[in-house]
Amino acid sequence: MAGRIHIIGAGLAGLSAAVRLSSQGRVVNVYESASYAGGRCRSFHDANLDRVIDNGNHLLLSGNRAALAFLREIGAADSVTGPSPAVFPFLDLDGGLRWQVKPDRGAIPWSILSAWRRVPGSRLRDYLWGLQLARARATDSVTDCLGADNLLFRRFWKPLAVSVLNTAAEEGAARLLWPVIRETFGRGEAACRPLIARHGLSDSFVTPATAFLKRHGAPVAFNRRLRRLGFDGERLTTLDFGDSQLEVQDGDSVILAVPPLIAAELVPGLETPTDSRAIVNGHFCLAEEAQEISFCGLIGGTAQWLFIRGDIVSVTVSAADDLAAQPTELIAERLWSEVATALDLGDAELGPYRIVKEKRATFAQTPEQVRRRPGARTRWCNLHLAGDWTDTGLPATIEGAIRSGHNVAQSVIYL
Repeated sequence: MAGRIHIIGAGLAGLSAAVRLSSQGRVVNVYESASYAGGRCRSFHDANLDRVIDNGNHLLLSGNRAALAFLREIGAADSVTGPSPAVFPFLDLDGGLRWQVKPDRGAIPWSILSAWRRVPGSRLRDYLWGLQLARARATDSVTDCLGADNLLFRRFWKPLAVSVLNTAAEEGAARLLWPVIRETFGRGEAACRPLIARHGLSDSFVTPATAFLKRHGAPVAFNRRLRRLGFDGERLTTLDFGDSQLEVQDGDSVILAVPPLIAAELVPGLETPTDSRAIVNGHFCLAEEAQEISFCGLIGGTAQWLFIRGDIVSVTVSAADDLAAQPTELIAERLWSEVATALDLGDAELGPYRIVKEKRATFAQTPEQVRRRPGARTRWCNLHLAGDWTDTGLPATIEGAIRSGHNVAQSVIYL
């Protein structure tokens, strides 16, 4: 008889593993140190705005097959929305130029042969540099492959790379960017349609997942912080929660789906990424409610992306360590200035706002730190790792976290 599976951590990696295993009829227990699930992917009510906002903004693409499979599993496939066919609007804040990127229907981007279909100011040969990503060495940064002295880099590659890797293009690992391009833009328009949560991240990813687990007899146990792991030979034998200790029986498996620094503290000799990067999100209240959800890429400013849902406009700044060190009031004024420009609000005064600083949003996705990503298996036969920081071959994104959970679930199923 298959043993019980203990999952430590109810972020997206832990939730996706739990859902997949529960759907296969396995007995699952999930333990979460916080009082809520979702980890960094969650929504909350903000008193200043009197609205439910996301901890951070996330843009999915229709080629994110693991994320969409997860939404289907938990019955939330209709909770994300976006333009079809795919279109990515951009604004250069330095001069006010606006344009759109419209991917081709097929894998071959024939549209780049036409100057009016290309990113303004870009040249055909600039696009060909993108193929260098497929041949990137383990030590190459994004700028090593793409260069930084052309408008295509400034107006497309740089904002894309910084957002995906949450690391400056000058130091971000080029090898992590290529799988994203290959699985989305490289498969044509149908694979790169932008998708945004209609009512927030929790409504799409978290609440349906915890409800699914509860229906399948695997409710999440909150406020359960794992303090120590006990080992005996090749097996993990105990889970110490401080106020209680749980014996891991023969045939049981444990999936550790916690942040990298915590995993390194719990697992002897485990090498994990040690450096991190911040993300700053600004949420502002608008005078009028928008009729539909929309987004825009921002060039030449502080923020990289702007999202509008209802009467809340949100902007995201990736690789934001320096910004996160600034006072909240200064950040709000700086970001509101860019919002006002992007939305043609003139001299509209800054109203209610919320600045969210996620100082360890992801690990620093540099070549050096990428080499520190461990695989899902450990030297103990019944202990597995999950998380966007493990060696998924993808960046630390929602897709990477969920794919990690799915992969480790499959490994456990076939033990």
